[in-house]
Amino acid sequence: MKAYVFPGQGAQFPGMGKDLYENSDLAKKRFEQANEILGFSITDIMFGEDPEALKETRVTQPAIFLHATLLSEVMGDRFQPEMVAGHSLGEFSALVAAGVFPFENGLRLVQERALAMQAACDEVPGTMAAILGLDDQVVESVCEAISGVVIAANYNCPGQLVISGAIDAIDEACAALTEAGARRALVLPVGGAFHSPLMAPAKARLAKAIENTPFSTPTCPVYQNVCATGIKNPETLKTNLIEQLTAPVRWTQTVQQMIADGATHFTEVGPGKVLQGLVKKIDRSMETESGS
Repeated sequence: MKAYVFPGQGAQFPGMGKDLYENSDLAKKRFEQANEILGFSITDIMFGEDPEALKETRVTQPAIFLHATLLSEVMGDRFQPEMVAGHSLGEFSALVAAGVFPFENGLRLVQERALAMQAACDEVPGTMAAILGLDDQVVESVCEAISGVVIAANYNCPGQLVISGAIDAIDEACAALTEAGARRALVLPVGGAFHSPLMAPAKARLAKAIENTPFSTPTCPVYQNVCATGIKNPETLKTNLIEQLTAPVRWTQTVQQMIADGATHFTEVGPGKVLQGLVKKIDRSMETESGS
């Protein structure tokens, strides 16, 4: 079975999407739509050479969503997913690809998500750290023993887990995890504690936008971050998408479940090749490729 996966924040790069804009009338139309919906010229930032401008959450999230959804559209008849999943932000691209809501509604939700997350970061400072070389259970137990807010946030692949929470708690957890045998415990250059309870203010704001957006039954199962299982019920899709902001991204479990359900080939649709690498680390026998 063909599985299509969509990357999240961090996959962006200067110049992303410029080739699509120049070679596809459909892509050009979508980019111009995006500029109008967002209220600023995202094309100028995406096609520019300043990586710092692309790192702003209000820009990064719509840019990655735009790139991924456009790629799936310009693939035309070659894009025939039998199951889809997205890593964090990528779940919105997956939902568009599965026909749950149109591009325009997806972009508006992504913009609201980005602004809500930025406001939550400004309100409650936090950070994240990558922990390499430890079993998930060890990381979880160390985090549970820390007095401040710190949780396992991104289960990326075996031996690679990202923790999220309050700055002091992350520092304390990194020291404890290093002592527990982590190969690396590296604080990441991110603006906040994504996928942790500190995102609760953003969750409330995003929930309102999601509840007001019509969701259709997807054309294929959408494997969601929160539960790591294939979902087709529109109301369940909504609930899980809201929960995602404060819950862990269970990517390892998601890929394992997709394989258990028959996935034999993974196509990454969007900028970069991060997800292909993670899929290979989860199961070396899987075929992977970039969608274009």
